[in-house]
Amino acid sequence: MRLVIARCSVDYAGRLTAHLPSAPRLILVKADGSVSIHADDRAYKPLNWMSPPCTLKEGVDGEAGVWTVVNKAGEKLIITMEEILHDSSHELGVDPGLIKDGVEAHLQELLADRIETLGDGYTLIRREYPTAIGPVDILCRDADGATVAVEIKRRGEIDGVEQLTRYLELLNRDPHLAPVKGIFAAQEIKPQARVLATDRGIDCAVLDYDALRGIEDDKLRLF
Repeated sequence: MRLVIARCSVDYAGRLTAHLPSAPRLILVKADGSVSIHADDRAYKPLNWMSPPCTLKEGVDGEAGVWTVVNKAGEKLIITMEEILHDSSHELGVDPGLIKDGVEAHLQELLADRIETLGDGYTLIRREYPTAIGPVDILCRDADGATVAVEIKRRGEIDGVEQLTRYLELLNRDPHLAPVKGIFAAQEIKPQARVLATDRGIDCAVLDYDALRGIEDDKLRLF
């Protein structure tokens, strides 16, 4: 991971345009190729970012102080450096992944055992399907044989949708799996997360813990 603290301005050009005026900011360049820009007062959420796969070029038309990040859709993140205060790189290695709490782990186990509750004809490929950025909770196939990646949370929020999006981008590079679609499954899904999932073509499933245990009706509500 590369950490750069710099006074910079940032322009995004794609489906819409956005501008961040000059200010000191933290720029993260991760091993997966992603680039994100952070302020000191926004918790973990970046001000702007570019998800992989994308390319970073430092210097445009001889201007060493301009970074241009371009993704496969041709969208651009242009970072104009005015002053670099810190620039360092660190090798973090492979992360062991998030250890889920008891409820999420049990939901994953129950859903894997009853994968057909996602729909008629669904079959399990495996739980904890390994990828370079961590394991996918469940990988399965639908009735048409298409690959489906399922991300399971107790409470579904935007960061969970972002996590599933990164898995889908990676899995769809594998010709043996592609095309891969996604299902974001949780006991409760926040409205903002549902909107983001829908915008990215990801289905949402509300999980009923008791229903999966066979105490009540065993149907998932899939939206």
